[in-house]
Amino acid sequence: MLACLPMLALSGCLKHTRILERPQVPDVVLTASAQQLIQQLDDRYNTIHSMLATVLIRASVGGAAKGKETDYTSIRGYILLRQPSMLHVLGMLPVIDTRAFDMASNGKNFTLLIPPKNEAVIGNGTVTTPSKNPLMNLRPAVFYDSMLIKKVEPEDLVYVTSDTGLVRDPHSNHLIAEPDYELGVLRRIGDSQHLMPMRVVHISRTNLLPYQLDQYNDQGVLVTKTLYSNYQTFDQIPYPTKILISRPIDGYQITLTIEKLTFNHPLADNQFELKIPPGTKIKKLP
Repeated sequence: MLACLPMLALSGCLKHTRILERPQVPDVVLTASAQQLIQQLDDRYNTIHSMLATVLIRASVGGAAKGKETDYTSIRGYILLRQPSMLHVLGMLPVIDTRAFDMASNGKNFTLLIPPKNEAVIGNGTVTTPSKNPLMNLRPAVFYDSMLIKKVEPEDLVYVTSDTGLVRDPHSNHLIAEPDYELGVLRRIGDSQHLMPMRVVHISRTNLLPYQLDQYNDQGVLVTKTLYSNYQTFDQIPYPTKILISRPIDGYQITLTIEKLTFNHPLADNQFELKIPPGTKIKKLP
């Protein structure tokens, strides 16, 4: 019987062939070296000195880990950003068109106004004691670092890998091949052999533009995952008009849908300052 097994295998009696769906491959697949990818990332960062955006802001809290998710009504907002780290985000209540929240940062300290509650929060932008309300853990750097992907610094270590993912088109139901590059940025811990991941930029090979950014904390834990889609050209700069910011540990997501966007207009320092109205309850964070 053992002697017959090779004969059965060769004759095809012990195998079965299945017909699998062949994924559709993009018409154009671009190639770039690691240095070219880094240069494009740096050029995009250096080109954008400031931005002023009109957006729709939609928030949700919870997720699979908590067993439930709550979606909030979309609100209109305005975002001002200026390098190296200044940010101002204003959200407006629907219908009555008054401020839902107002948050500004000079890169070191931030102020958050919540007019409907007559409250203000001030601090240095770092969450030390997490709030039970996930959205109260939102800080300016979450917006800033997602909207403007940092360049690669001289002391950074990098790697580039290439892969092809498979996704199903929700409209045609066809299987689509998505070739991409992953540009990882790491830092060495002191003089040791220990490397710590800082971020991974996922770059589509159909246009060499980022479609996902993974950001890690000092312990190498993924803290922010940002998805970019629906690129359009503003002031000759391609930029995504849909940005989904996910904070898996904090348990919230922010979706920004950009309606208007201009780059590199002069923005004054006082546009990133907030005055706290008299009588406002102030909470100081350590």
